[in-house]
Amino acid sequence: MLNSLLQHKGKILISIGVIFCFALIRTFENSLFYDPFLEYFESEFTNVPLPEVDSFKLFYNLIFRFGLNTILSLILIYTLFQDKGILNFTAILYSVFSILLFAAFFIIIEYFPNSNWLLFYVRRFIIQPIFVLLFIPAFYYQLQNSKK
Repeated sequence: MLNSLLQHKGKILISIGVIFCFALIRTFENSLFYDPFLEYFESEFTNVPLPEVDSFKLFYNLIFRFGLNTILSLILIYTLFQDKGILNFTAILYSVFSILLFAAFFIIIEYFPNSNWLLFYVRRFIIQPIFVLLFIPAFYYQLQNSKK
């Protein structure tokens, strides 16, 4: 066991570093990013109208945060699997999901202002590294099945 840990110490250190970066993004989200929805969703938002937003500034900051999370996720996935095919596939998935999520986010804000819960969950996928939590077990499972 110890020998296996020592053999993979580089992977472990990089993985811990990436997870630490995710934690830093989350910890300093209020000072790093413009997002009026941070306070809005922390309050009782079910019967409150959406806050006024600067759409351009919000879009830029959401893209920046999604980009940071995507880069860190790709580093983590490549570190764990050391497979450029998986890395390329993941990058394509992130690209497709980014287009879908950002389109859904701004459509909800513009045309469905009473869909607070839907906006909450779409925004959650944009600002949190949820996809990496789904991709890592999926790729691990796929690799295990391909070895059989």
